[in-house]
Amino acid sequence: MSSPVALADVQAAAATPATSAAPAANHLSLEQQQQIAAAQAQAAQAAHFAPVPAAAPTASASLYIGELDPSVNEAMLFEMFNSVGPVASIRVCRDAVTRRSLGYAYVNFHNVADGERALENLNYTLIKNRPCRIMWSQ
Repeated sequence: MSSPVALADVQAAAATPATSAAPAANHLSLEQQQQIAAAQAQAAQAAHFAPVPAAAPTASASLYIGELDPSVNEAMLFEMFNSVGPVASIRVCRDAVTRRSLGYAYVNFHNVADGERALENLNYTLIKNRPCRIMWSQ
């Protein structure tokens, strides 16, 4: 009995170009050819039964928040921006070595309407006695 062949090896062997079908088949053992056929059938079946998304995803919104005090953290920003709409994520940018805040952050919303509302209502709002500057990111 021969040793098992990894699926990646079988797929790599199947993907190598050949000048004609007959010589390529001569390079693969019967077991390898069967494994290739099984992997292709499995991939075709998986593609056939792939779930179809119910609706198109909505556009998300990313905001740049600048002029922040170095002591401002993600929790403070979450409390402030989550009042406008559900926040997807927040990142306060920090120095890679010292981990000290660089004075700006990114706040991501699940939809554009919440981002627009945050920009309109929170731009130049005081955070730690400093007005934050909000702009669209990207």
